[in-house]
Amino acid sequence: MTRQHTYTVEITWTGNQGTGTGDYRSYARDHEVSAPGLPTIPGSSDPAFRGDPARWNPEQLLLASISQCHLLWYLHLCAVNGVVVTSYSDQPVGRMAETADGGHFTSAVLHPRIEVAEEAMVDKAVALHADAHRSCFIANSVNFPVRHEPVVTVAAGN
Repeated sequence: MTRQHTYTVEITWTGNQGTGTGDYRSYARDHEVSAPGLPTIPGSSDPAFRGDPARWNPEQLLLASISQCHLLWYLHLCAVNGVVVTSYSDQPVGRMAETADGGHFTSAVLHPRIEVAEEAMVDKAVALHADAHRSCFIANSVNFPVRHEPVVTVAAGN
């Protein structure tokens, strides 16, 4: 039986500068992403589309979601497979193409840097990225390739 999950957020446009969307330049792209009990995320469009560079844009949030999902699956799989991860960071890169009709992501590449407790865990730590990728809800929901290029090292002193 398939379990269903429902997620809700609220998006509120805060960029009315007095004349609404009277013309393309008359409004800010600023908005807020919120959900009960969580900090508000200040959003805007990409600066290339008249957005505020001090706010998160949807493209960054999509890329962050892919990376977070991979991280969480990876940590779970390491925990249940005896791989002790002592640190994890990622600097993912997403590519988007603009077209006459808008645009679309063409790829995302995750660059996780993982530190494990022991040398004997390195091979398994590398291999578990493929399993995390197959399990990631977000990566399985997008229509562009998501790849991962992990680097696994051993914690100092081990």
